[in-house]
Amino acid sequence: MQRRRFLGLGAAAGMAATLPACRQLEHLGIPISVLRPGMAAGHRLRDAAPLPPATREIRTGVAILGSGIAGLTAAWRLARAGHADFLLLDGPEPDGNAAAGTQDGVSHPRGAHYLPLPSLESRVVREILHEMGVIEDAPFAARPRYAETLLVHEPDERLLFEGEWREGLLPTAHVGDDEAAQHHRFMDEMARLQDARGADGQRAFAVPLALSSADPAWRALDAQTFSHWLTAQDYTAPSLLAWLDYVCRDEYGAGPERVSAWFGLHYFASRGGHAANARDGSVLTWPDGLAPLARHLRASLAPGRQLAGTAWRIEESPHGVSILASDADGAFRILADRAICAMPMHVSARIVPDMQARGFDPARHAPPQSPWLVANFLLDGFPAEAGDVPLAWDNVIHGSPGLGWVVATHQWLRAARPPRTVFTTYRALADRSPAEARRWLESASAASLYEMASEELRRVYGGPTLWRLSRAVEITLRGHGMACPVPGTLSNPGLHALRQAKGRLLFAHADLSGYSVFEEAAHWGDQAARKILAG
Repeated sequence: MQRRRFLGLGAAAGMAATLPACRQLEHLGIPISVLRPGMAAGHRLRDAAPLPPATREIRTGVAILGSGIAGLTAAWRLARAGHADFLLLDGPEPDGNAAAGTQDGVSHPRGAHYLPLPSLESRVVREILHEMGVIEDAPFAARPRYAETLLVHEPDERLLFEGEWREGLLPTAHVGDDEAAQHHRFMDEMARLQDARGADGQRAFAVPLALSSADPAWRALDAQTFSHWLTAQDYTAPSLLAWLDYVCRDEYGAGPERVSAWFGLHYFASRGGHAANARDGSVLTWPDGLAPLARHLRASLAPGRQLAGTAWRIEESPHGVSILASDADGAFRILADRAICAMPMHVSARIVPDMQARGFDPARHAPPQSPWLVANFLLDGFPAEAGDVPLAWDNVIHGSPGLGWVVATHQWLRAARPPRTVFTTYRALADRSPAEARRWLESASAASLYEMASEELRRVYGGPTLWRLSRAVEITLRGHGMACPVPGTLSNPGLHALRQAKGRLLFAHADLSGYSVFEEAAHWGDQAARKILAG
């Protein structure tokens, strides 16, 4: 299964107001909204704009700064442990990359939209899912039972390959014998790696990453790119390489030529989740992506534990942590005994003035961030499908620069299709440098963004059909959408230093793992909360 997990999902709603811009595309007449979470506040930090003076103070035992999955998990853990003296500062985009929207009664994701079956190591994720009722029985067994309504329904995925839709995303049955043999060899090798262990007894590849083996023999893979490893292993089949390019862009926002070989293999070899009532490789999904998980974590918080606002500066002293923040009423200061900075590393580096003294040099240690574009097309009905393979939840075009689209109403339990649906398209801007991609996103017109967001849908259904069915389009731009694990990520000393922080200021974000998925964000949020609880 290959899906867009860029949640990281762990992103804290750290820095940026969502700036909606709604206009008609003059040449099409389709209402389009452009959301830019991260841009305005992020640029204010980048440009070192003067900070406003605080006009009031708030005191608390613990301040959690950022309400992405890491911040929400930290708050959830503290609340479950009965620790009542804490505040969660939302940030400009509550829920971060797990945020969602609704158009005409159809909910849809604005970021991450599915969760793999969690492995045995992902205990905190299993704990959350069991509390939600998603895991119905045996939450910590090898094969828990999951709610049938949330396991992805069939048909779950299809691939447009050589002009025809095929089931699945790797076209093994539709290529020559030599290519098919490479497909099978690769998949057999990945299956062996799932059981591989290092000299320390740990799984070579695990989720969360922190529980993977530290054996240097395995970690040496992080010194090379995934492309280099594939070449060395004599994987040359064009269809296989195109699929792996899609996997890396889908998971990490960059192609195999940039991604660490260890992480390229980790995607396949770390899959350890199984279910009593679903086949291996199944995923959990909701119409609005991972937003229900964020809502559940947030619902555990007592009234008054959440604050709207954005943090601008964090200073630690022997006596506590001082946070300058602002909301619609102006600037204020939070004085806390301890704080958890649950924001992306490139944001933390601008808000915490002494990061280098903490062992983190932003110029050398901040993981590169891959830009993303997510677009939601509200459609009046469903376009006609060509061929015998029906519309699936996940629809991918082989060799395309885009990452396909998912159908928000796929999980709806109805006897007939609903009158309206939302198709969500994903695009990692991996065909240019991250800096160049961010510059383009900043200046691109609504028409240019629409052209990119709709490219695959127009290719499959035709521009006139898409225009006729489209009632509205919402485009979300994420200039720093997810961390990209380049070679050297595992040995990054700055990330290691922040993971080991034990002072009054702690850090929690998927960036600490070097890549962005829900499980990593939840792990680091849980770890930070446990440090608080340990005293």
